[in-house]
Amino acid sequence: MSSGAEKIVESILSDSHTKADDIIKQAEERASKIIKKGEINAQKEEMDILENANKEADIRFQQIMSDAKLNSKRNILEARENIMEKTFQKAEEDLRKVASTESEEYINSLVKLIKEASLEISGGSLEIFLKEEDVGKIEGSLSNLEKEISEETGNETTLNIGGIIDTIGGVCVKTADGNVEVNNTIEARMERFRGVLRLEVAKVLFK
Repeated sequence: MSSGAEKIVESILSDSHTKADDIIKQAEERASKIIKKGEINAQKEEMDILENANKEADIRFQQIMSDAKLNSKRNILEARENIMEKTFQKAEEDLRKVASTESEEYINSLVKLIKEASLEISGGSLEIFLKEEDVGKIEGSLSNLEKEISEETGNETTLNIGGIIDTIGGVCVKTADGNVEVNNTIEARMERFRGVLRLEVAKVLFK
C-alpha cells in the first residue's frame, strides 16, 4: 500500500475512533443524566411518601387523642352520674328509715307538709292521704292545723283523713271534690326538687 493510501486509512481510522469516542461519551452523559434524574425522582417520591405518611400519622394521632378525650369525658360523666344516683338512693333509704319511726322530727315534718299543701290550696274542705302507719302520728294535730290554716287563708278549713296511700312517707292533700291536689309525699318532693338537689349534691361531691 502506498504511503498516500496508508495516510487515508489512518485518517479514516482516526476519525472513526474519534466519532466512536464522542458517541460513547454522549451515551455516558445521557446515561448519567438519566440515572441522576432517576435518583432525584426516587428521592422526591420517597419524600412524598414520607410526607404523606407523616400527615396520615398526625391525622390518626389527632383522631386517637380526640376519641380518648371524648371517652374520658364520657367515663367521668358516667362515674359522676353513678355517684349521684347512689347518693339519691342513700338519701331515700335514710328518709325511709326516718319515716318508719315515731321520731318528733318526722311527726313535725308531716304536720309541716300538711300545712304547706293546705295553704297552697287555700284551705277549705280538705282530705289528707298518707300511709297507714302515719295516721295516728298526725290525728292529734289536725284541730290546731285547721285553725292555723283558716286564719292564714281566711277560708274556713276542715282536715279529714281521706285514705291510705303507698308511700315512703309524707302526705297528699286534696280538696273534697278531688279537683285540686298537692302531692307532698317524700317521693314526689324528691322528684320535684331533683334538679336543684342535683346541683347541690354536685357542688358537695365535685367541688
